[in-house]
Amino acid sequence: MTTAPVKVEQRSNWQLFWTSPAMRKMRRNPLAITGLIITLLFGLIALFAPLIAKPSGNCLRDLNITDARQVYNPLQAPFWQATLAPPKSCYLTERLSFQQQPSPPSAEAPMGTVNGYNIFYGLVWGTRTALKLSFIIVAITLTAGIIIGAASGYYGGWIDNLIQRFIDVLFSLPPLILTVVILTILRARLQGGGGDYDPTVPMIVAFCVTGWTGYARLIRGEVLRTRQLEYVDAARSLGARDARLIFKHVIPNSVAAVFTTAVLDLATIPLAIAGLSFLGLGFEPGYSEWGQLVDFARAWLKPEYWYTLVYPAVFIVLFSLAFNLFGDGLRDALDPKSR
Repeated sequence: MTTAPVKVEQRSNWQLFWTSPAMRKMRRNPLAITGLIITLLFGLIALFAPLIAKPSGNCLRDLNITDARQVYNPLQAPFWQATLAPPKSCYLTERLSFQQQPSPPSAEAPMGTVNGYNIFYGLVWGTRTALKLSFIIVAITLTAGIIIGAASGYYGGWIDNLIQRFIDVLFSLPPLILTVVILTILRARLQGGGGDYDPTVPMIVAFCVTGWTGYARLIRGEVLRTRQLEYVDAARSLGARDARLIFKHVIPNSVAAVFTTAVLDLATIPLAIAGLSFLGLGFEPGYSEWGQLVDFARAWLKPEYWYTLVYPAVFIVLFSLAFNLFGDGLRDALDPKSR
């Protein structure tokens, strides 16, 4: 008697990922899915900002076009330049007049104006500013934190002691105060050389100096646990070098908690940048950034000018809420104790 061979179904990597316990738990979390959907909507707004808030003035000149409708044609170069690499002039909020008093929403300015600036244009392009800076800062701080924290936890000894004491020094300083101090020093040095001052690089440097320490502490704790596991000892007994052990075996099995923290940080960085702009340490007046619009609205806190503050506040709250909901859901899904 012969038995028929059992046919084993081969599943793709996507199917394995989609049916994994973490993804099943994520799909059953309506708040996390809601946060993910809102996050994707903000991403689409940032990506297609030139199509939602049409460029004008110097932006049209720098794109070498005369009609804003030309950016809607994907067969022409201005569409791709405006979408993927717009000139700096496109980030300057469209100014419809020099009237300080806000004007109510209209066909030309769907969310009204403040100080003559089009609130709708500033919010749409400000979404791109927020996402761009958030991802750059989180990518740099996450990479630095993972490398330094992994080295600290893996080698231990005087290396670990030196790194952790330096982190203790940074932790003893309030992050916002340290960021302001670094930003002020860089601002004075760059402005002293003459020319236009662009705060993008100083902001990235200031946030990266203060932001990598949290990731390093988290990854160090995970590495201290992971380096004692059997598969690490097996790889070491087979002659694997330290670099291979760290980057191929230790780090990939230690970064789950760090990635969830990174998602949550994506929500807080735009708030900090908006706060710096509110304090006058951010971008120049008129740059498309949410903190600028909140600062403009400060002088018009009256019921009849509700739109000057409500619309920027809604964007900021929704952005922060979306990443927090998604980050909390991701943290619960990747936590094996909660499954």
